[in-house]
Amino acid sequence: MGLGYIGLPTAIIAAKHGVEVFGVDINPKVVEMTNAGKLHIIEPGLETMLREVVAAGSLKAATEPQVCDAYFMVVPTPFKGDHEPDISFVESATRMVAPLLKAGDLYVIESTSPVGTTEKMAALISQLRPELDGKLFIAYCPERVLPGNVIHELVHNDRVIGGIDDASTDKAITFYSQFVQGTLHRTNARTAEMCKLTENSSRDVQIAFANELSMVCDRAGINVWELIELANKHPRVNILQPGCGVGGHCIAVDPYFITAAYPKEAKIIAKAREINNYKAQWCVERIKNAMLRFELDHKRKPRVAMMGLAFKPNIDDLRESPAKQITTSVMQSCNNADIMVVEPNITEHKVFKLTDYREAFDRADIVVMLTAHDPFKTLPWSDEKVILDFCGIYRKC
Repeated sequence: MGLGYIGLPTAIIAAKHGVEVFGVDINPKVVEMTNAGKLHIIEPGLETMLREVVAAGSLKAATEPQVCDAYFMVVPTPFKGDHEPDISFVESATRMVAPLLKAGDLYVIESTSPVGTTEKMAALISQLRPELDGKLFIAYCPERVLPGNVIHELVHNDRVIGGIDDASTDKAITFYSQFVQGTLHRTNARTAEMCKLTENSSRDVQIAFANELSMVCDRAGINVWELIELANKHPRVNILQPGCGVGGHCIAVDPYFITAAYPKEAKIIAKAREINNYKAQWCVERIKNAMLRFELDHKRKPRVAMMGLAFKPNIDDLRESPAKQITTSVMQSCNNADIMVVEPNITEHKVFKLTDYREAFDRADIVVMLTAHDPFKTLPWSDEKVILDFCGIYRKC
């Protein structure tokens, strides 16, 4: 249930390993493209696999579910209100499959969820299908893959699997062992739910340290990239690299699932979110100040290249992207400026007019490096331009 950035690759990998998969998505275009063997996301090597499993009849897609033996909820869990997790999509998908369930079926949630969600869905299923009480296997198994390396990681990464009871854990492990070569770690549903949130909250805290350090170093006139490289020579120090914030549908989102439920206890987690959100605002102010100085010095408005919209290098995923947020803020506050937007991993955008990265770099007076895409690393440093490098393209400069 759900053929997005996680659901579709999982469906393809499972089908490639001999599982008959029926993919469901409410977007007819996604269904149409999937059945035609065309990938609606960017993921190296995945479209070839998609064509193979569709041609073999191992993967079919539709907008409505059909009777199966195992059901997987891989739908979005967005926010409502003040960063309160919204599990309505999980509930909706669960209600769609509930009439199809039969004794012995496996039901698994992969969507990032607040602690207790699996138990809530089990209770919902019990309410809708009371005759199946004790006859279903229900578990939670969070994804933990890196966009751009999904094919390898879906197969080789360890997985945490937590059932509502031991039998459910066993059943889920049996399923995932068909295509996962990594270790399958047993636990209960609540611990599995918290494990996913903990993994990404931990990374968010570590990135917040790096981002805060980058702002301190800017104030102190220190090259933060050189500093981190030197500090990491210590055998027990491993500082991450700073950026223009934190994006994506995991690290920038999952900590709120903890802070919303446990606001009094999750102090460091909440502060890390605050720091990483502020880093994007800090970048906006740096860009606006550079534009103002250029205009005062040259008596004309600058040409500005905003380099990158994706939340991380070499992907097309713009979800929760600080680079996209920064670009939007700069364009809204500097209406008359000549701003070129660059994102080499997408061909068009409904809001931004995209410019080739080489053309934008050559024309620009101010170059703003937001995402460390590989093509940007081929662009030479130029003392004739104002270069604001927020992602470490020119670490030695």
